[in-house]
Amino acid sequence: MNDARQEIRTADAPAPVGPYSQAIRTGDVVYASGQIPLDPATGEKIEGEIEDETRQVLANLQAVLEAAGSGMDRVVKATVYLTDLSLFPRVNAVYAEAFDVDPAPARVTVGVAALPLGAQVEIDAIALVG
Repeated sequence: MNDARQEIRTADAPAPVGPYSQAIRTGDVVYASGQIPLDPATGEKIEGEIEDETRQVLANLQAVLEAAGSGMDRVVKATVYLTDLSLFPRVNAVYAEAFDVDPAPARVTVGVAALPLGAQVEIDAIALVG
């Protein structure tokens, strides 16, 4: 059997905190796991406001996508997980800076009870490669 799945790993994004890959590439599509606001160098959650967390999440996501041969401009679908939906406008403002493309990716935003390591925001993505 020919397994066309390629695991994507980069030291420029945090190591997974569980039994999963940073991303899986299959053909011309990359499926990036959810990123939380961890400093890739220390593996520790960054401190700061929701904007700081969101910027770190997006930087981590960008690093994973670039390691897969893709980028933020190639994202076709993103999912945003928030522990407090009242923070949505602030997260959305930072998100809009990172995804300043036309057309913008499809997106879902979901309110959740909790995220790993006390994060307030997590974002995953599906992107094209090339």
